[in-house]
Amino acid sequence: MSFSQDVKNEILRRKIQRHCCTQAAAYAAACFGKYFDDRGVVLQTEQEGVAALVRKLYERCGIAGTVTEKQRPSGPVYEFAVKDPAEVGKMLALFGHTGREPSLRINPDCFACQNCVSYFLSTAFLCCGTATDPEKGYTIEFSSQRYHVSRQLEALLSEHHFRPHRTQRKGVNVVYIKASDQIENLLAFMGAGGAAMRVMEQRMYNDMRNRTNRLSNCETANLGKSVQAAVQVQLAIRTLRDAGALDTLPDQLRETARLRMEYPDLPLARLAEKFDPPVSKAGLSHRFKRIQEAARRVETARRPGPEPTPQAEKEVP
Repeated sequence: MSFSQDVKNEILRRKIQRHCCTQAAAYAAACFGKYFDDRGVVLQTEQEGVAALVRKLYERCGIAGTVTEKQRPSGPVYEFAVKDPAEVGKMLALFGHTGREPSLRINPDCFACQNCVSYFLSTAFLCCGTATDPEKGYTIEFSSQRYHVSRQLEALLSEHHFRPHRTQRKGVNVVYIKASDQIENLLAFMGAGGAAMRVMEQRMYNDMRNRTNRLSNCETANLGKSVQAAVQVQLAIRTLRDAGALDTLPDQLRETARLRMEYPDLPLARLAEKFDPPVSKAGLSHRFKRIQEAARRVETARRPGPEPTPQAEKEVP
């Protein structure tokens, strides 16, 4: 079962107490159905529970509707419809519409209390919403063929402190939210508290994993730098040894070279503890730099000078 279905199943278990909220929920099914005009209302859904809930909502509003099952190649589709002229007339009067509007717009008079918007949005999600599994990403969407309804839905979400965006996808208007904290709040607002908790837990897990990865990458980078520095010091010591110049170094540097070659894999802090008395990391790092400078002087001295030019050879007496 998908995350979207989990959200819808949780919303389906939600109880509506007040009549105004029942009306707001029924109105959402009309606004986000297949059509809503003077012919009536038709809502098609792949979930039988959604069609059954909408019929129950309309019955509580005093409007009789029917649910029929239609077979499609992709699976059964359940259609809720109100088509009887008498019932259509009662429905239009209830929602404050004539059924002959050039373009459908959400009637704000259908929201009588603070909870009406919550039930309107939750039923809208049942009709046209999807939510991405939080393990794959954070997105919640409402799709509609109606341009003005989508614009008003975006405004309605904004009024309740969500941060929606709107776009068109293959001719369909899509209102969406991508911020994980906003998705958590919206799911809770729609009555899907369990789904909101899943998003929160996944976000916390992702944050912890990302923090761990950043620390691991930082430690790996620091380890790489330490290894590279240790190798460079050992190469410098070998250069001095091969040139017979190691014994010419001061006692402190000879002791430093001996311990570095004896413990080639020890990090700087632990190698500093091997001295008697122990030295600081900064002091040991300074000694390594002096050893490398001495090795560079040896290499410079061992390089052959430039060959004299033919003209210069002639000038020699």
